[in-house]
Amino acid sequence: MKNDTLAYGYSLVELMVTVIIIGIIASLALPTFIQWRSKVEANRIKTIMETTLRQAKAESFISRNDVLLCLTNLAGQCDKNGDNQLLLFLDKDTDKHYDMAADRLIHQQHLSLDYGTVHLRAGRRHHVKFFGDTGKPRGHFGHIKYCPDSFGSDLTYQISFNQQGIVKYKSNRSHNSGC
Repeated sequence: MKNDTLAYGYSLVELMVTVIIIGIIASLALPTFIQWRSKVEANRIKTIMETTLRQAKAESFISRNDVLLCLTNLAGQCDKNGDNQLLLFLDKDTDKHYDMAADRLIHQQHLSLDYGTVHLRAGRRHHVKFFGDTGKPRGHFGHIKYCPDSFGSDLTYQISFNQQGIVKYKSNRSHNSGC
């Protein structure tokens, strides 16, 4: 007896239904995945900023040299709205810009931002200077703010530093960052 009703494999309809179901599940999960990645980025940048500001204070005091901290743009120049990398360096030629040939690089951190931007607010300056005699940013206080591209103000914050060199995290709920 021959059984012609047994079929091997899937029909086109079964395959299409499976693909549609996978597509629906993926479309429901994607916003949650992007929100999670945004939160991870915001926390990573917070840690980088706090750590680097504290390192600048310590390095300037220990080495007794003025240390500059700045954000850089894609051209590698210090920029208040640069979101390419964070530099910490000794400004040997005193031009307030990082020059690979003249200045000594202490720390370089690529920011790799996908879901937000960072902005340095320190008056009209595009850098923060920690003075070697005290390790403090005398006259150079301000903040660095993180502004997410989406997902509201829950991820918005600023990292403030005062003239004593004290670094504080301020969430958007407690202090409007103006993003």
